[in-house]
Amino acid sequence: MTMTDNMKTPSTGVHPIVPREKLQFNLDDPSIGKHWMGNDAFQSRFWDALSLTFPPGEKYFMNCVRDFRDQIQDPQLLQDIKDFNRQEAQHSMVHRQDNERLRRQGVDVDKHTAYVDDMLNKGFRAKYSKGYNLAITSALEHFTSIIAHSLFDKRDVMKQAHPNVRAMYSWHAIEEVEHKAVAYDVMVDYAKVGYFKRAGALVHATFLFPKIIFVIQRQLMIHDGYTAWQRLNLMRKGIWWLIKPGGLLQPMLKHYWTYYKPGYHPWQETEQPGYEQWLAAFNASGDPIKASEQTRVDMALA
Repeated sequence: MTMTDNMKTPSTGVHPIVPREKLQFNLDDPSIGKHWMGNDAFQSRFWDALSLTFPPGEKYFMNCVRDFRDQIQDPQLLQDIKDFNRQEAQHSMVHRQDNERLRRQGVDVDKHTAYVDDMLNKGFRAKYSKGYNLAITSALEHFTSIIAHSLFDKRDVMKQAHPNVRAMYSWHAIEEVEHKAVAYDVMVDYAKVGYFKRAGALVHATFLFPKIIFVIQRQLMIHDGYTAWQRLNLMRKGIWWLIKPGGLLQPMLKHYWTYYKPGYHPWQETEQPGYEQWLAAFNASGDPIKASEQTRVDMALA
């Protein structure tokens, strides 16, 4: 363990990693329109671009963690990695189902996923060390876990979304919270990544992540037939939706910065709005769509 990261706490002490398999989101429902997020093209295609990144992105995450699995003797961490891989595999499968919705619209899904796959699983894996690739993985996992702070608050930022797609993102965010420390623990204890490398990887990922999303989103809006001027106007309004006070990203900012603290560990953050509500609703029904909708009710009353 590195000197700067000697305050870390066990990854198993807060939320257990529970793979949830064979879930049904009915993403082929014909009522899911092209612009399923309140008929807003920017917001719908922003989330669609994110969905397109997940199958190759999850593959990258799993590969980077597997690079160090043979060095690990701790049985609990080995079990965490196994469950992490099972959750990530389910995320890939469900987002492939969502991406088939885009394929039916005529979107060249394979082109977009290949763009991400070539960048990460070929380019980064060939260019950078295994340790730095794992540091990038940990940084991206930080992004995917803190987005839950935006999805589960009283503003109900996805209230205008189609409930099936909203449920998919709610479930995905919950499981990202559960396994948010796995890549980090392997990175610190086995890849021996120190403070400056992990902080630098987050800076790198901070530019990388939106670049990938906006490149794909632009192509999706071109596919939708928007002119360059129309896309510029959509982007102007959409960027404000992202960064304005009370916008999508605002609840994430405080949690983003904590990653730069010496001695940081993901489980130092134990408060996660929406987690207990979603878990209780899902355990009661076994239906992720019902769980998502009940969580929205519970969070409004909280």
